[in-house]
Amino acid sequence: MSDSLRNKVIIAGVGESDIGKVPAMTGLGLNAQAAKRALDDAGMTLRDIDGVLTAYTMTEPYFMLGTVVAEYLGLRPRYCASIAAGGASPAVMLKHAAEAIAAGSCETVLICAGENRATGQSRDSAVAALTAVGHPYFENLYGPLVPGFYAMIARRYMHEVGIRREQMAAVAVNGRNHALRHPNAHMKTPISIADVLASKPIAEPLNLLDCCLISDAAGALIVTRAERARDLPRRPAWLLGIGEHHTHEHLLAAPSLTEFGAKHSGAAAYCMAGLGPGQIDFAQLYDCFTIVPMIEMEELGLCERGASGALFESGATAIEGSLPVNTDGGLLSHAQAGAGGGIFGFVEATRQLRGDQGPRQVSRHEVALVHNEGGVLSSHCTAILASRPG
Repeated sequence: MSDSLRNKVIIAGVGESDIGKVPAMTGLGLNAQAAKRALDDAGMTLRDIDGVLTAYTMTEPYFMLGTVVAEYLGLRPRYCASIAAGGASPAVMLKHAAEAIAAGSCETVLICAGENRATGQSRDSAVAALTAVGHPYFENLYGPLVPGFYAMIARRYMHEVGIRREQMAAVAVNGRNHALRHPNAHMKTPISIADVLASKPIAEPLNLLDCCLISDAAGALIVTRAERARDLPRRPAWLLGIGEHHTHEHLLAAPSLTEFGAKHSGAAAYCMAGLGPGQIDFAQLYDCFTIVPMIEMEELGLCERGASGALFESGATAIEGSLPVNTDGGLLSHAQAGAGGGIFGFVEATRQLRGDQGPRQVSRHEVALVHNEGGVLSSHCTAILASRPG
């Protein structure tokens, strides 16, 4: 069963909404805009969609968001669900869509995620959202916010593995350099390592520029049977492998502060794809805080433990480097809108695999790795995509 989904489904189209501060649009409007752009990219219409997967919203009063999105778009799908796996939701949705298509439950699934996080919530509700991942009885009583949890992980990882503060700052600079070259990225101001280190302290050792954005943004994927590849106007991204792993929900229950589930989700994805880390051309890694993609790189075998910092410092992770990472700017500089942050990694990977991104195109673009994580490094899902079946 290790290769059960390999070459069975493709990402036929991708789209993203306007990004940044978009006060004229609701979260549903952003999702609809992204969906329309993804359908246009795939050469399809809403009539082709018989499955809908989406995540959740913290800016609008909807509980069953999957059916709400279907209702908003005028769809009556035979397969529909909402997935709540934090930032890992988009990758988990891709896995669910692939399994549903392979099982014959549906043929073409619209996956969308995102919301109006920048303009659709008050400061008080934004702060309340930052406490949502803490245990309600044993953590939230003491006032920790999301940055504080990740700061504890960063400090412990620095102590045990030897990552330096300047290397974390290089992660932010790498993402910003890529965002400057992306036409739809949220952030367009150049930054340096010195800027990151001098930015406002948030939770030691994390400063403001070590933390992801708060954006109005949504992304969408059109996932369908591999047999439809020959009918598409543009080259699809083939799903070669995908795996997930969940170790905890609350940080107090985490088995470790330096070892997480990416190692296991990555191993499952590599096994299904029949590939290894050395065959990955570029990676889109979840980067809610600068320490996170460093941990992910190492757990996913893209470098040795403790070596990620040197890679970011050296420029190896730049678009022109030997292992480009987060070529759209990532959550740190491209966009982050709740569960939608991770979906942009799939949008960007698909575009890069087509080889038509002009001056921001990576030179090797046959195989991509996309990793999403949710909670506080709690839930992990890794996907391996390719420009052709493998």
